[in-house]
Amino acid sequence: MIDTNTLTKRYYAIGEVADLFGVSASLIRYWETEFSFLNPQKNKKGDRRFTRENIEQLQIIFHLVKERGFTLDGAKQEIKENRKRLKARQELLKRLQALRARIVSLRDRLNQEEGSSEIS
Repeated sequence: MIDTNTLTKRYYAIGEVADLFGVSASLIRYWETEFSFLNPQKNKKGDRRFTRENIEQLQIIFHLVKERGFTLDGAKQEIKENRKRLKARQELLKRLQALRARIVSLRDRLNQEEGSSEIS
């Protein structure tokens, strides 16, 4: 799962977004045609510009299709019926991941302090 809080840019190119998810740019374009709520902005040249919100929308699609094995029609139905629940679940997962990262960081600092105090 991508921690969208760590995204620093305002807009991301389709290639960057595809790399974040480990999929092809053509799959991202295909999902855009299949899921009407996914509407990245386009510049004058027609290049897609994905925002953090678009990336969060893609996370939901990716989770349902790639991780849980839904068909596209099944994913559309799931999103339609459970959009609020899915969004809340994504937020909870992000918070848990951030909490885990903090705990791991604290553990590592404690281990370093223990190691340096034994030397003294």
